[in-house]
Amino acid sequence: MTARLPEPPSAPPEGEPTDAPAPRPPSKALAPLRETGKLFALAATVTRAIFRRPFQLREFIEQFWFVASVTILPAALVSIPFGAVIALQVGSLTQQLGAQSFTGGASVLAVIQQASPLIVALLIAGAGGSAICADLGSRKIREELDAMEVMGVSPVQRLVVPRVLATMLVAVLLNGMVSVVGTLGGYFFNVIMQGGTPGAYLASFSALAQLPDLYISELKALIFGFIAGIVAAYRGLNPRGGPKGVGDAVNQSVVITFMLLFFVNMVLTAIYLQIVPPKGG
Repeated sequence: MTARLPEPPSAPPEGEPTDAPAPRPPSKALAPLRETGKLFALAATVTRAIFRRPFQLREFIEQFWFVASVTILPAALVSIPFGAVIALQVGSLTQQLGAQSFTGGASVLAVIQQASPLIVALLIAGAGGSAICADLGSRKIREELDAMEVMGVSPVQRLVVPRVLATMLVAVLLNGMVSVVGTLGGYFFNVIMQGGTPGAYLASFSALAQLPDLYISELKALIFGFIAGIVAAYRGLNPRGGPKGVGDAVNQSVVITFMLLFFVNMVLTAIYLQIVPPKGG
């Protein structure tokens, strides 16, 4: 006698429930966490791709020139009244406290450490980042990025890395320009409009300022440029709903970048004040 093979289990008749549970839809409450994880994953991917070959030098130069061309003039124009407002406010407070000799140092430190990196980052996110997000989003809805992946070309290395590096380099260079222009604007308004003396202004600056103040300013600009580029690229790579989704992604990228910039600025400032002692302290 031959052994009979066991018969496979028969499928349940139609209309009867099966034992396998139905897959649960993703929870909407965890959507922000998923989006945050994807954003950090893109940041890690871009960081690794920076050191890989081939490097898109031509794309990097084009994006650098574009971001710089749309942010240089607005940054210079914004830094003048910003430095003037800080100088006038600090000068008024120091007059009330009887410490007019420290007006120059206090106002210049406020411009270099806080105002300059934020001005640069906000302009890069608002002008350059929105253009980067719109460009990548339009490529996505036209399925150009999918075609690149089919051909074996990484969209992150080909398009995202040059744009992120361009925003970082422009942020560092613009930060120096904004610091100089803002300091000159504060000097002019303090000396001309509030009757301050040039010698006291410069002496207080040299008494309070130190080289790490410039270091933290440039470091902030570098990190802020990276954040602006990453957020713009992420929203551009993930638009929803066609052309209208691209416009919504641009608005979201600017708002998210602004929120992250102020939070990161608070963290970096707190760490700097704990690590670097004040001059003369």
